[in-house]
Amino acid sequence: MWKTATETDIAHVAAAIGDPTRTKVLRALADGGVLPASALAAEAGVSMSTISGHLTKLREAKLLTVEHDGRHRYYRLASTDVARALEELARIARPLPVTSLREDVRNQALLRARLCYDHLAGRLGVALLAALVDGGVLAATGANGYRITPTGLGRLGEFGIDVEEFSRRRPAIRYCVDWGERRHHLAGALGAAIATRLFALDWLRRGRARRAVQLTDAGRTGLHETFGVPLDWDTPPAAAR
Repeated sequence: MWKTATETDIAHVAAAIGDPTRTKVLRALADGGVLPASALAAEAGVSMSTISGHLTKLREAKLLTVEHDGRHRYYRLASTDVARALEELARIARPLPVTSLREDVRNQALLRARLCYDHLAGRLGVALLAALVDGGVLAATGANGYRITPTGLGRLGEFGIDVEEFSRRRPAIRYCVDWGERRHHLAGALGAAIATRLFALDWLRRGRARRAVQLTDAGRTGLHETFGVPLDWDTPPAAAR
């Protein structure tokens, strides 16, 4: 009878995310990659029979999609919006206790530089966005957002990014409030394109911890000379040291 939806079923999605095992699954996929059920079971510390039910619930909530390759199945986050939602939830959630040196090292790596789906996050992502604004590549708008400037179009083109090639189905610029830094990092098609270009130049490499990335020496110099990212971007604030 009723065809116009006025409210969304937040409780259904929240219940799907709320289980600790399913949260671990979503975090494992938060870098935009794909993983088989066996790898996700290992990440979550559960058996294959247990992970199957959790994956079903996440798919029913439209948080995951599955890709088939012959007899194999690979899972990924359903969209960039899921990654953004996880980032926002991490920002308001209380921190988990650190129980080992290995966990502390992993957490520090994620705070320093990581992928949030397909774009840079952590101190590196925040430093990059700030440098793009300070250098005139992006301009802040009154709606607490950003736009690419005419100067920015040229500088991005010199860096190997053609904004005209971006898909119309995805906003060129979005931002996430970084859960570690409490400041914006760049998302959207431009954020993804910059991260892709950094990998292609070997300025950025995957870290040992899942989702963590590392800036190479060439990348540190290149980002400083190209966009003005400070050479000491990874030095934490004095209060945090």
